[in-house]
Order: sequence, then structure tokens, then C-alpha cells
Amino acid sequence: MEIEKITIIGGYGKDGEKEKVDRFELKMGDIISIVGPTGCGKTTLINDIELFANNNTPSRRVILINDQPIPEDFSFDPKKHPIALISQHTNFLSDLPVGEFLKIHATVRGADDIELIIAETLDFANQLTGEAIIRETAMTELSGGQTRSLLIADAVIIGNSPIILLDEIENAGINRTKALELLKNYKKIFVFVTHDPRIALLSDFRIVIKAGSMQKLISTNQEERLAAGELKKIDDVVLHFRSLIRAGEVISEVILNESIKTLKV
Repeated sequence: MEIEKITIIGGYGKDGEKEKVDRFELKMGDIISIVGPTGCGKTTLINDIELFANNNTPSRRVILINDQPIPEDFSFDPKKHPIALISQHTNFLSDLPVGEFLKIHATVRGADDIELIIAETLDFANQLTGEAIIRETAMTELSGGQTRSLLIADAVIIGNSPIILLDEIENAGINRTKALELLKNYKKIFVFVTHDPRIALLSDFRIVIKAGSMQKLISTNQEERLAAGELKKIDDVVLHFRSLIRAGEVISEVILNESIKTLKV
């Protein structure tokens, strides 16, 4: 089944009131952010999407694909399940080397050129994380950021999942600017749960959650995209100083001021 769009039909918030956002659609290529304070129900929304809620979860939301209820085999056949969820609390149980793990997944997925797809996956992952992931490293030895970077790359390239849900990737030290640049090259639906203003403003839409309820759907306008560009300058300063600190440099106010001038903030 080729997915053209998914539809989220609103249910009820924690107070039992109908959600203000009655329904919205996401088409292939769309990027949406889910925003709101901690504990408001952002993760509940992506769980509803991942589970293809059909009035059978506490929120009573309904998820449709191409305006139709989800086919049963989508839920019960892992090979047909079109969604990859990269959660905040992902850990590997297998101590396989990274290369072997990717090889097994590529083989199961029927990849034509396994070596090429493994190389592409590792290149993608290593553009997101500070410390390079190498094939020989055991999966259980990867850091949180490396784990999340690898899983995102694996879902996009080897799994080729049409819908990818990403829960607060900014907390893993991933280069989020690079992540958005790379993801936009793939015609998939990307759903971010985020507190990061840059991710939110570079998305096509953002859904605002409060008390477990979808309150507002906002389309990103040109002014907000310009604001995201200004935020990038500030972010570049922070990333620059993170690199200096990681390298063991001693920071001073003079260095800070020079860096701000150099980066033209």
C-alpha cells in the first residue's frame, strides 16, 4: 500500500473536552513539530500515530491512511508497518557490531547492494553525531547520541519507513540543523516532538498541545523562517563553544566576544 497522506482526527483531552484541532492531514514530504510544556501529552500523540489509534486509546483519536482505516496487516506484520519511532529511551540489547547489525537489517529488507547501503547509513549517522560510529563498535557501547543517530539513519535508509516519529532528538546532542537538512532530502512524513525553537520553526507545521489536547495547528510563515535563521546564528555560537569545551579549551569573556564577532551574531 503506497501512503499518500495520513489524517489525525482529534479526540479528547485530559479534561474530557473535545480537542480544538478537529483534524489535520500530513502528506509525504511534510515535516511537523509537536510542541508544548513537559507532561502535556506530546509523546501520547506520537504514540497514537505509531499505534494507528482507532478510538481505542485514552485520547480516543483516530488515525487514517489515505482516508481509510488502517489495514490490519499494517499493525501485525512488522514488514508492512510503515512507521519508525525513535524514542527518548532507546537502548540496544544486542552486542552485535554495528556493521553486522546493519547487514542483517539490510538483508532482511532485501537490499540489492548491502555494502553500499551500509556505507550510506553510516555516513548519514556520522553527520549527526560528534563522535564517529565505526562498524566494529558493539551496539551496546554506543552513546545515547550515537544510538539515536544510527537509528534515524537506519529508519530512513535501510528501513525506508515512509513515516518517521522522532521524540526530542535535541536531548541526545544530535546536530539538529544537519538532521533537518538531511531529512528534507527524503520524501517522507517526519514528526518531531521537540522543545527546540529551531526545529519547530523549520518545520512546515507545528501542533500545540496543552493538557493532553491538540489546541492549535500553526503553519510556519516566512517571518518565522527568517527568525529561525537568526536563531541559527545564536545556535552556532553555542555549538562553537561546546566544541571548545569538549576539546579542553579554557573559555574567557574575550574569547566569547571574539567568537560573537566572527560568527556575525
